[in-house]
Amino acid sequence: MSHALQFYIDGAWVDPAELKRLAVIDPSTEEPCGEIAIGSAEDVDKAVAAARRAFESFSLTSREERLALLRRLQTIYERRLDELGAVISREMGAPLPFAREWQAGIGLRHLKKAIETLETFRFEEPRGTTMVFKEPIGVVGMITPWNWPMNQIMAKVAPALATGCTMVLKPSEIAPLSAILFAEMMDEAGVPAGVFNLVNGDGPGVGEAISRHPGIDMVSFTGSTRAGILVAKGAADTIKRVHQELGGKSANILLPDVDLEAAVTKGVQGCFGNSGQSCNAPTRMFVPADRHDEAAEIAARAASAFKTGPADADGVHLGPVVSQMQYDKIQRLIETGIAEGASLVAGGLGRPDGMNRGYFVQPTVFAHVTPDMTIAREEIFGPVLSILSYESEEDAIRLANDTVYGLAAYIQSGDPARARRVASRMRAGSVYLDYPAWDPGAPFGGYKQSGNGREYADFGLEEFLEIKGVVGYGAA
Repeated sequence: MSHALQFYIDGAWVDPAELKRLAVIDPSTEEPCGEIAIGSAEDVDKAVAAARRAFESFSLTSREERLALLRRLQTIYERRLDELGAVISREMGAPLPFAREWQAGIGLRHLKKAIETLETFRFEEPRGTTMVFKEPIGVVGMITPWNWPMNQIMAKVAPALATGCTMVLKPSEIAPLSAILFAEMMDEAGVPAGVFNLVNGDGPGVGEAISRHPGIDMVSFTGSTRAGILVAKGAADTIKRVHQELGGKSANILLPDVDLEAAVTKGVQGCFGNSGQSCNAPTRMFVPADRHDEAAEIAARAASAFKTGPADADGVHLGPVVSQMQYDKIQRLIETGIAEGASLVAGGLGRPDGMNRGYFVQPTVFAHVTPDMTIAREEIFGPVLSILSYESEEDAIRLANDTVYGLAAYIQSGDPARARRVASRMRAGSVYLDYPAWDPGAPFGGYKQSGNGREYADFGLEEFLEIKGVVGYGAA
C-alpha cells in the first residue's frame, strides 16, 4: 500500500508534519501486516484548513453534482470490493468470506442507500410564508472504530458528501489500512480537493485535536462510551454538534411461546458474529426461568458448532479478536464471570485447543447469570453470551431495560402482536423482532449511554444538516 505513510489532505497524498510509524498487527498471527504514520495536531490543522476552504464551494454544489460524485464512487468501490475485503480481513481478523460480503459489502450497501436517499431528499420545505431550508453544517470531524471499519466510515462519509459537507476522517489506528484504500477510491472518484481529508493517528494525538478544533463544526464519533465522553468534553468549549454511537449491552428476550431451539441457536449466532465485536450484539439472553437449563443446553450445542481459526482458513466462523488488549480484557471478564458464580457451559479461559498464537477466544456461554454480575453489565466485545432468567413478561422488560446502555434490543415470539407490544417498552434505539434481515433504511443509534443522534438513510443525512427558517419568504 503505497500511501500508508502519508495522509490525504487537500486532494493530495502528503507526508506528515513529523514521521512517526506504527505497526498494524494481523490478529491471526500477532505479526505486523503493515505500518502507518501517526499524525499530530499540526496535521489536523492542515486538514481542517483545506476542508474549510473547500466548504465554500462544495456546500453550493447541486444535488445532481453530488449524486454524480457518489455514483462514481460506487463504481470504483464495486471494482475494488474484493481487495477491500482482503485488507479488512487481514487488519482486523474477520474470516475472508465474511470480510468481503459484510465488512466490505456493508459499505457498498450504505453508499447505495445514500444515493437513493439523496435522489428524493427535501432540502426545502414551505410552511406558510416561511421557507425552511436544510443546509450543510460545515466541516465534520469523523472518528471511526476498528470493529466495522467500512460500515462506520461509509455511514458518515456518504451522507456528509450527500449534504454538501466537507470532512476530516480519523480511522482507528488498529485497523487503518482499509481507510487508506478508501481514500484512494475517493481520489479516483474525483472528490474536489479539501472535501475529504484523511489523517491517521491515535485518540490523544489526532482524535482530541479534532474534538477541540475551532474550525470543525461537528464531530461524528463511533466507539466506546468512555472515549465518547472524552470527545464530548473536548468539543464542549467550541459548542460544536457531537453525534455519538457508543457501547451496548443488548438484551435478547425469548418469550415463552417461542421455538426455543431455533431462537437460542440464532441468538448464539447473533452474539458471536464478527467474533462478538459488534456494539449491538445480543449478549444478554433472557429466557423463561422454567426453561433456563434447556436453553443453556441448546446454547452450548450451538457454540460447539463454531469453528475458530485464522481469517484466511477455510470454513472458519470465528476469527480472532482484534488485539492483545482486547483479548486480555475478554479473558479478565470470563475469569470474573466464573469467580462471581455464573455457570460456564461452553468455552472458557484461554485459546481454543491447538492454538498457541493469535488473539483467539473460545466461543463462550455462561448460564445462571444474575443481573448484578459483571458479565451481565459490562460490554465484553467478544464471543461471550450470558443467559439470564425471568419470571414474567413484566420481569423480562424490567431486566432488559436495567442497563446504562440502550443501543439495541431483540424480541423473539410466536405472536407478532405480543412481540410488538414488548418492543414498545424497550428503551433502545433499535429493536429487532424474530431476527430480521439487516435494513440499511432503519435508523441506527442509541438511548442513554449508547449515544445520541442516528445514522443510516435519511436519518443519517439529517445529522449533517443545519435548519434555517427564512420568514416572509413566500409573502406576496
